[in-house]
Amino acid sequence: MGKVKVKKHSTIIDMTAMSDVTVLLLTFFMLTSTFLQKEPVQVVAPPSVSDEKVYDEKVVQVLVGPTGKVYMNFTGTKETDSTKTKTLPTEKFREEVVTTAYSLYRSAHSGAPALTETDVKEFGRLGMFGVPMKDLVSWIGMSVEERDKLTKEGEGIPIDENSKDFPNGKNKVNEFQKYWLPAVINVLQKHELGEDIRGGHLVAVKAGKDTPFEYVHIVMENLQTAHLNKFVLMTSFKSEKDR
Repeated sequence: MGKVKVKKHSTIIDMTAMSDVTVLLLTFFMLTSTFLQKEPVQVVAPPSVSDEKVYDEKVVQVLVGPTGKVYMNFTGTKETDSTKTKTLPTEKFREEVVTTAYSLYRSAHSGAPALTETDVKEFGRLGMFGVPMKDLVSWIGMSVEERDKLTKEGEGIPIDENSKDFPNGKNKVNEFQKYWLPAVINVLQKHELGEDIRGGHLVAVKAGKDTPFEYVHIVMENLQTAHLNKFVLMTSFKSEKDR
């Protein structure tokens, strides 16, 4: 009796359709994702059980590094929300804040170099920063690598006029109090978006679990000096059973 021959089938699978779906999904996630902002120092936020979400618009993020260096970042309103009658895109928010803050600085330091329109536009495209006002113009004009290096190795935003005595001499008015915080409040009020200034949703303070509390405390006192008595502390999530 002859053997029954089994018909051989091709093992080749047409992956064209799968490739198309993969590319479509990748494109979708790239267009809808929010990329993390590069931070000058890496900090591991302490855990908490609070489920209060930090606002993702109209927020001033204050980062306190392990050595007490302070950095800031500004986020405006979402440009994709067409239902809002009052909007302030992030780039415009940053541009107006730096213009206002530097104008305040130059009014007290007449010899300071001018901030050009190109400088303002470039600052609007940047993320987190942390340099003294005296270095701001030259910092903006640097290459990306030079800016990153100065931001990491520099002194950050002065939180005390005498940085060597930090955190002593906490009653002195510094650049954080005198220029940046008033500029933020001024810009939001100008655009009639300041309803959250006193509600505690404007400022988010982030510090690592290894950052000494004395540095965080001095930042909190600076905020209170600007009458920002309520703000958010950024933490990582911790469930009740992990307490």
